[in-house]
Amino acid sequence: MKHLRHLVPILSLLLAAQAVASPTEAQRIRKNWDLAMETWTLEIRAAATPEARAKAAKNRPNLAAYAKEMWKEIGGSLDQEWTIAPAAWFLSASPNLLTPNPDGSATLTFTNEIEAIRKAVETHHMKSPKLTPMCMAMVISKDPRSLAVLEKIQDTHPDKKIQGVAALATAMILKTYGDDKSIMTKRINALRFAIIQSAEVDLGGITVAKQAEDELYIISHLTKGRIAPDLTGMDSAGRPVKLSDYQGKVVLVLFWNSMMEDAENVVRMTTETAKKLKDRPFAVIGVNNDTLEKLRKLEGADTVTFKSFSDPTNQLAEKFRIGSWPLVYVLDGERKIHYSGNPGSFAELTAEALLSEQKSKP
Repeated sequence: MKHLRHLVPILSLLLAAQAVASPTEAQRIRKNWDLAMETWTLEIRAAATPEARAKAAKNRPNLAAYAKEMWKEIGGSLDQEWTIAPAAWFLSASPNLLTPNPDGSATLTFTNEIEAIRKAVETHHMKSPKLTPMCMAMVISKDPRSLAVLEKIQDTHPDKKIQGVAALATAMILKTYGDDKSIMTKRINALRFAIIQSAEVDLGGITVAKQAEDELYIISHLTKGRIAPDLTGMDSAGRPVKLSDYQGKVVLVLFWNSMMEDAENVVRMTTETAKKLKDRPFAVIGVNNDTLEKLRKLEGADTVTFKSFSDPTNQLAEKFRIGSWPLVYVLDGERKIHYSGNPGSFAELTAEALLSEQKSKP
C-alpha cells in the first residue's frame, strides 16, 4: 500500500502530461501527412517513364493509416475543445476512405467515428468559438445529419461570424438535395446571410464572401438545366479546342489530374464509358491541370486515351468553379447540363439516357 501511495501521484502526472501532449500529437500527425503527400507529389512529378509513374503511384501515402492514428489520439477526448480542429481534419479525410464488402460494394471505413464526432459537437461544442473548420468539414463528411447541426449553429451560436460560416456550409450541403425551387430559395438565403455575417472570414485561403459568390454563380450558371459555359483552349499538342465544337453530341466533361485520389480508377472508368458509347453521338473531353509535360506523358503512354484541355493555371476550371477533383458534367447536344458530380455509373447512365432520348427524336 505504501508503494501504491507513491504510485498514484506519479500516474496522475503521467496522465496530465499525456493530456497536454495530445494536441501536439494531433498536430504532428497532420504535419506528417502533409509532408508525406508533398514527398509523394515530388516523386510523381519526377517519374519520367510509365513504369516509374506506375511505381510511384503505388507509393501514395496511406490516408487510412493516418486517419486511424488521428482517431487513436482524439477519439477518447472529443468532449475537449482542442479536438475540434483535428476532428475536422478527420472528417475531411474520411469520406474518401471505403472498405470493400464481399459482394463487391463498399462502405465508409469510419462510419461510427463520423457519427461520434457529430454527436460530440452537438453535446459539447455548439457554442465554441473554434467551430469554423468543423462547419466546413461537415460539408465534406457527407453525413446527412450534419445539416440539422449546421442549421442550429446558424440560429444559436453567439458569434455572428460563425453563424455565417454555418450558413455557408448549410448552403453547400443543400446543393446535393436537388434543384427544387424551395431548396434553391433556401440555398440563396443562406448564402446571402453568410456574406452579410462573415464576408472576410478566411477558410484556408478563400474568404466566405468569395466561396459564397462562387456558390451563387453555380446556382445561376452550373445547375441542372442551365447552359454550361463554353470552354476555349488548347489540347496537349497545342491544337485549339472548343467545347462548342461538340455541338449535337452528348458530352461528358471530366475535370481531372494525376494527383487526385483514385486517379487511375477514374481514368479507367471514363475510358470504359468512352469505348462503350464510341459508335454513338457521344464524346469525352477532359480538363486537366497537370503540367503540359505531364499530360503529354500520360497521353503518350496511352494511360489516357481521351482528349483533354491543358489547363495548368486552372483558368478553365475556374469557369466551372471547380473546388476539388475529379468532377464530371454531362451535357446534351446544346450544352445543357443534365448531371454534375462524381465520375462513374450515374454519369454514364445520364449519358445513355440522353443518347436514347436523342435517338427517339424525329
